[in-house]
Amino acid sequence: MKELRFAIITISDRSSRGERPDTSGPALADYIKSKGGMIKSQSIIPDDFERIKTELITLSDDPEVDIILTTGGTGVSPRDVTPEATLSIAERLIPGIHEYIRSRSIQITPHALLSRAIAAIRKQTLIINLPGSPKGAVESLEFVQNILPHTVAQLRGLPSAQDHKPQD
Repeated sequence: MKELRFAIITISDRSSRGERPDTSGPALADYIKSKGGMIKSQSIIPDDFERIKTELITLSDDPEVDIILTTGGTGVSPRDVTPEATLSIAERLIPGIHEYIRSRSIQITPHALLSRAIAAIRKQTLIINLPGSPKGAVESLEFVQNILPHTVAQLRGLPSAQDHKPQD
């Protein structure tokens, strides 16, 4: 994840009102930094469709952001609208990312079956919805971290290390 530039959005009504500390956003930021990634933006917003949509548009329009990670709002409660807001601004979906995250997460907790998270592309930015718990968010990112440099290179139209591997 070296040199990748991340924006992290924590989506939580209670954390946005200061009623509960945000633990997922900082856990993701610490993990990313430990792997050599850069945090370009970190925010906390409520579970509000329009606010999420606006934040995703603003960050994906920023050429300094490669990957947007959302944490929270991916479950089945009525206020969980992160996947819908992401879908509303997405140009393309990447279903394999969350198929893989869910398949790995189900081995840890059956609650992963309730995740409605998605991964998408807007412009040249990858957006990945992650669970709201610090443990679930970081584990999910760990599952897919190895594909991120190649994905960002492809989105930017740049060669990646995989493009230069000798053919068998």
